[in-house]
Amino acid sequence: MKTSLDHLPERKQQELGEIRRILFEEFEDTIAGRNAPHRKAGRILKIILFGSYARGNWVEDPVGGYFSDYDVLIVVNHEELADPLEYWTKAEDHLLRAHTISKKLSAPANIITHSLTDVNKQLKKGRPFFKDILRDGIALYEAPDHPFEQPAILSEDEARSEAQANFDKWFPSAEQFLEHGKDAAGRGWNNKAAFELHQATEQLYHCLLLVLQQYSPKSHKLNFLRSRCEQLDSRLIAAWPRDTKFSKRCFELLRGAYVNARYSEHYKITAEELEWLCERITVLQELVKEICQERLAS
Repeated sequence: MKTSLDHLPERKQQELGEIRRILFEEFEDTIAGRNAPHRKAGRILKIILFGSYARGNWVEDPVGGYFSDYDVLIVVNHEELADPLEYWTKAEDHLLRAHTISKKLSAPANIITHSLTDVNKQLKKGRPFFKDILRDGIALYEAPDHPFEQPAILSEDEARSEAQANFDKWFPSAEQFLEHGKDAAGRGWNNKAAFELHQATEQLYHCLLLVLQQYSPKSHKLNFLRSRCEQLDSRLIAAWPRDTKFSKRCFELLRGAYVNARYSEHYKITAEELEWLCERITVLQELVKEICQERLAS
């Protein structure tokens, strides 16, 4: 794989070095003292930068409030070690603090984790997402003698059939959550409405990723899913204005609704905020439908 970061400013190269350091530090701390042989022998085999920073088309727009995220694939030597909740929560928290508190990172860093066996399986199936990483990704770290398989070619008919099946499953489900959210908001069930709207947004993003790339990360994090989708099609940026405190607050309330709207007594969201979210998710819904239908027709 490519290894050069020369297309990035020195500041960005240093930040990627900090990301790599954090990942190794937190992973080693997480597996320390674990007795199972595969845990004690757990290793990071590859750390790969992908997405806009790897391609060279990242965006920093202070006026509009849009900034590209760092996207990083971590490849480990055992399937269990790819579990994001069990092994990577501390790393994600550390990366978040590095962006929001210590300011060591100028952009959020999103990670996805897979075993080498799983990545190679996906490449053998011709999954576009992993083929794109193989083509465009930049290795921030690679252990020797652990190569990726050569990717297979997915036929147009197979790709279209799989994409259509994903659209038929995920888009109607997202529509149902959106309607449930609007209904709950109309009844004054604000927290329930926020959760339903979170699910609508999450499923719209999963729908788009699965139609375009036959892959979506197992994540409920809307900021991560939003970043991945907006990198694939910049039209989606219009769904979420970022230029006012109100718009940023509304998205943060939506982002936190998956857990907090159900379990936190401190979670509060107003009818005005819910109305704005319903409007923006409806815009997102139309954009996702348009983009997916373009891909299915092509």
